[in-house]
Amino acid sequence: MSEISTLYATDLLANAAAQGRSQLNATELQALLAGIGITLDSRAPAGANELSIGLTHTREFGLVLSAGLGGSDSELDLANFRRDRACVHAAAELTDAADFLALFKRTLAYQKLAAEARRSGSAAPDAALQAGFAQLLALAKALGPAASGAPQVLQALELNPVLAGATLRARAAACHFAAPQAPRLPRPIHKIDKLIHPKSIGIIGVSGSGMNFGRIILRNVIGSGYPKEQLLVLKPGESEIDGVKCIEGLSALQGKLDLLIVAVAASAVYGLVDEIIASDAVEAVMLIPGGMGETKKSREPAAALAERINSAHGKPGGGPIFVGANCLGVVSHPGAYDSWFIPLERLPKPQKKPQRNSVMISQSGAFMITRLSQNPWLDPAYMLAIGNQTDLTHGDMLSYFAELPGIESAGIYIEGFKDLDGLHFAKAVRRAVLNGRQVVVYKSGRTAPGQGGVMGHTASIAGDPALFESVLRHAGAIVAEDFNAFDDLFYIAGALQGKKIGGKRLGAISGAGFEAVGMADSIETDGFAMEMGALEDATVKRVEAILVAKKLDQLVEVRNPIDINPGADDEAHLEIAEAFLQDPCVDAVVIGLDPTAPSIRALETSKLRPGYDMHDPKSTVNLMPPLVARHDKPLIGILDGGTLYDPMTAALMDRGVCCFRNCARGTRALVRYVQACLYAEHLKRVRPGATD
Repeated sequence: MSEISTLYATDLLANAAAQGRSQLNATELQALLAGIGITLDSRAPAGANELSIGLTHTREFGLVLSAGLGGSDSELDLANFRRDRACVHAAAELTDAADFLALFKRTLAYQKLAAEARRSGSAAPDAALQAGFAQLLALAKALGPAASGAPQVLQALELNPVLAGATLRARAAACHFAAPQAPRLPRPIHKIDKLIHPKSIGIIGVSGSGMNFGRIILRNVIGSGYPKEQLLVLKPGESEIDGVKCIEGLSALQGKLDLLIVAVAASAVYGLVDEIIASDAVEAVMLIPGGMGETKKSREPAAALAERINSAHGKPGGGPIFVGANCLGVVSHPGAYDSWFIPLERLPKPQKKPQRNSVMISQSGAFMITRLSQNPWLDPAYMLAIGNQTDLTHGDMLSYFAELPGIESAGIYIEGFKDLDGLHFAKAVRRAVLNGRQVVVYKSGRTAPGQGGVMGHTASIAGDPALFESVLRHAGAIVAEDFNAFDDLFYIAGALQGKKIGGKRLGAISGAGFEAVGMADSIETDGFAMEMGALEDATVKRVEAILVAKKLDQLVEVRNPIDINPGADDEAHLEIAEAFLQDPCVDAVVIGLDPTAPSIRALETSKLRPGYDMHDPKSTVNLMPPLVARHDKPLIGILDGGTLYDPMTAALMDRGVCCFRNCARGTRALVRYVQACLYAEHLKRVRPGATD
């Protein structure tokens, strides 16, 4: 789109607005589309393959480019289609024309166009589509929410139906616009360092006589190893509580406080926040109280409070940052403190990995608690509950952690975004992925009842779940469809960091026939599939020799997937796994470790065969960790058995082996992870869109 066309489009919107309109009329539409190379002709004959193309301003992501089925087909229920088949979406600031064309090629709409072109002996209309996408993206840049000085911004440009040939022709179109809204001031996110690595912590709301939330927080901070001499309790009339010095209030501070934890009643927060801002005595603030903005009565005062905090960011130094309200707190292992108001006895946090390399960010503190309680091997370095996002947002948090050294994966639970923070977050996802990190996201509010629950919990607007997923997957995130998938994907993203994903060829091994087949049946997701690697002759001969040595050669045929018989012992399983790992035609291996088989040393203690247990030097527990360590390809262990085999699973996971208790879940998680890694490599090559 030329500079002249951009100015002309801006003038068209401005002239229409001056006449009191918020949409273009037919003459103006025709002129606007002509300026970007698209013909508007309501008399054009209907086509068999009609498209829908448009730019839509969303509250979360700004302008989103969409394309898919058009005409009467666009009225079909999207639930009839798999992902990316009816329509695709991308944030306009994170794509370009070639990238979006590649995305559009996944749709049924494009596949119908391509099939028609093959039947007629002509080329698919790729050139016209890419040119049209380029012009629309240029228009989005000129008239989007990020455009500086534009008197009007685009709300929607809908083209439906569109006929694609040598050029694009629209039979119908509509264009809506509005005056731009003032954005929130940028938060000084560098101060998140003070939040997670504080050299001084103050707490307001600690009871001197009972065990209220403030007192539990104080006990947890002390119990997690934070030095008492760097702690203060702000409480008039007390000299010390639990061995921690008390001061009268903010005015008694000597020097600036890195972190202030506020655990008072919600009604007391409003005045206290004003005092904090005026004092300029605190860098980061944690607002624990709930009830702010979550009920009809509290929404107006909570919004006013957020505006006062936002205004403070315009002052020299940026003012303090706030996390919360309705915030469980923060656990920072590198910062040596735990401010959750859950007693440590109810949620111990032992180190389950040699080096913690992940972060969990959640609007719901309970979401983090249950995830960690069920799988302590998730073991993030940082766990932050951000609650209502009164100040710091999802986008702020991920922008910071996308650049923080040592963080290699992020797991994020989202209920809703602040205005345009979805775009901020999507850009942070893209930066994280380009920096070699993986981002796993679960979005609640996928149904109408679920969205109602979100509003009652953290005062968040959930948004369109299909658009959310499409935009964030395009940005590079791994989007989980449910809690189990989130657990699996966040776990595997942390467990496989450092492993090389060289391709999508899988090796599958088990002593149970159903399990080997189950692995093969689980290698496909929407839009992506791994394939069973074709073993080299040298690998086949090597496995045959292992089977001969183990007297299994008459029972097993070497193939992929391979069922090596329940008679195979620990060594047989792992020697075959190593043969598969060393095959250049295999990129990753999933192995069923068959804990229920009598030949496997899987029990903590064996009564039938004393010493033939997981403590034996020849057990899987002792042999598998060094095997995993000496190979850069992923090796996933499957232990499909009951609680009797929990000790074996725990011992392997403690030693860095990635384990699942179900072959389908483990294989599906690996497939999703491989897909994300290969897409990340693609992004590093092409780098479409803005990442700032």
